[in-house]
Formats: sequence, structure tokens, C-alpha cells
Amino acid sequence: MPTDPTFPQTLAQQKRQSTLQLLFKAARLCNERALERVRAGAPDLEVRPAHTALFPHIDLDGTRITTLAARTGITKQAVGQLVDDLERMGMVHRVADPADGRARLVCFTDAGRQALLHGLGVLMALQADLARAIGPDRMDALHEALTALLAELEAPR
Repeated sequence: MPTDPTFPQTLAQQKRQSTLQLLFKAARLCNERALERVRAGAPDLEVRPAHTALFPHIDLDGTRITTLAARTGITKQAVGQLVDDLERMGMVHRVADPADGRARLVCFTDAGRQALLHGLGVLMALQADLARAIGPDRMDALHEALTALLAELEAPR
């Protein structure tokens, strides 16, 4: 199988030049560090990245599994398995959807809501550590840039 010997160099260079690739990698590494801290504080809690990736997509008043699947880009079956895990951990529960009795909503339990707040606390502590490492002005500039980027991405097209 012929390969271009310059491909690895070209790929690495393009990854370094892509701001969004850097953002994806930074987000993944921040998530890994945050999970390490959560696990250190609660070693018996078996939280995986897939669990924490689901949390931001669950609305406070509940979300259907089909909606979670669409938001996360994974199958309904995979979302169902993650929800089962989170139910066993006491983070979420399923309730009848008041708009459609046949459907179920995934809702945070009180423990799940506390876990959300705890997780944000872990992220804020990690952010403070990173601000000390790269400088508070850079962290503030990053926050401003990401806020503007999100506003653009969330705006109706």
C-alpha cells in the first residue's frame, strides 16, 4: 500500500494551523483532566466521557431519548445505554412526557443536579489552574472569543 512519506508532517502542520482542531483537542484534554479530578474526589463513581458528554444535552425540564440521540449524533440505543448507566448512578430518571404519555423524558434527579453543579465547580477550578499557567489575560481573551463564537454558532441561520 503506497503512502506519501510527507503525509504525517502535512497532517500535523494542518492540525496545528486549524483553530477548530485545536479547540476540539483542548476540549477533549480538559474533559479528561476534569474527569480525573471527579474520579479522585469520588473513586467509586464510574463516570466515563460518554456520560459527561450527555449531560449538556439534557434539558432541566427533561429531554426525550430521540432528542438526545439527535443532539449527540449517536443512536437511540447507545443513548439508552448511557441513560441506563446514569440511572444506576442515580443521576437521572425517566418520567412520562406530559405532552405525550407514550414518550418518556430523561430528567436529572436531585443528585444529578448536584453533580452538574459539582462538575461546573471542577471546571472552574481547572480553569483557574490553566489561567495561572497561561496567564489570566489570555484566559479572559479565550473566554471572550469563545463567547462570541458560541453566539455566532447559536444564531439562527
